[in-house]
Amino acid sequence: MSSSTDLAVRERAAAPRRPRAAGARATHRWRFVPWLMLLPGLAVVITFIVLPFGNTLRLAFTDATLLRPGRWVGLENFERLLGDDRFLTALLNSSLYVVCVVPFMMLLPLVLATLVSRPGRLMGFFRTSIYMPVVMSSVVVGLIWTSMLDRRGLVNETLATFGAIAEPVPFLTDRWLLLFSAMFVTVWMGLGYYMVIYLAALANIDGTLYDAAAMDGAGVVRTFLSVTMPGVRSTMALIGVLSSVAAFRVFGEVYVLTGGTGGVGGRNLTMTMLIQREGTGLQAQTGYAGAISLVMFVVLGALLVVQLWLQQREGRTR
Repeated sequence: MSSSTDLAVRERAAAPRRPRAAGARATHRWRFVPWLMLLPGLAVVITFIVLPFGNTLRLAFTDATLLRPGRWVGLENFERLLGDDRFLTALLNSSLYVVCVVPFMMLLPLVLATLVSRPGRLMGFFRTSIYMPVVMSSVVVGLIWTSMLDRRGLVNETLATFGAIAEPVPFLTDRWLLLFSAMFVTVWMGLGYYMVIYLAALANIDGTLYDAAAMDGAGVVRTFLSVTMPGVRSTMALIGVLSSVAAFRVFGEVYVLTGGTGGVGGRNLTMTMLIQREGTGLQAQTGYAGAISLVMFVVLGALLVVQLWLQQREGRTR
């Protein structure tokens, strides 16, 4: 028995190992395949995101213009920002945009998603109608609402017909009315997009929870507050992050409603409009525009960090 065992061990030791080595080389070769498949996407990200961001970071510390590369000036651009009334106005307008738009973006699409998620013959029509503004260009939407909010537009004519106003409402000439009108257009455009996200989240809520709420005698509002909202809490946090970034970066709606002027005296400028104004044209100051872009990046990063921290803190307390 012992001799047969020794013979088997010697035969196994003498067996060639080339197939195993070949298999190891083949496995080693296949390790590079995922990276090869990622190369096109990585090339796009590096070309259109990483390199432009690095160039903007460099420009922020120079006095570059459109026609000359500029020289290193350190923090002069950022010191200039502190005394620039246009920058402070744009920062105020963009911040106010976030404060006013985000709560509506988090709640109204959820209400709409709850309503259209019920079975019915016309629910498909309502879903399509609500989602329609999402696929429209912000320029087209802005032009439509500009004509509707004009002094002789549909809104003022309708209000005058019913005797609600004696004079046309200056939706497009008053600073705050114009800003709030742009906010309304932003909310109107984004409802359908966030509604679709909520519809996916509502589909994951256990239906027995609604049955239990009905057996306990909960009404529509109570069921919405006790079952629906807790069931989509993580989705609400996600939409809060997405809508905050979108609101702070708003451009098209305000640009079109103001006719590209930033309102009377530039009082309706947003951060992105100020960057566009400073960074384009023959008199473009690309270094100063880069500094504004960097400040905007830092503000958005801080906003995201705070929201993610609040989300994690809420998750730990649950």
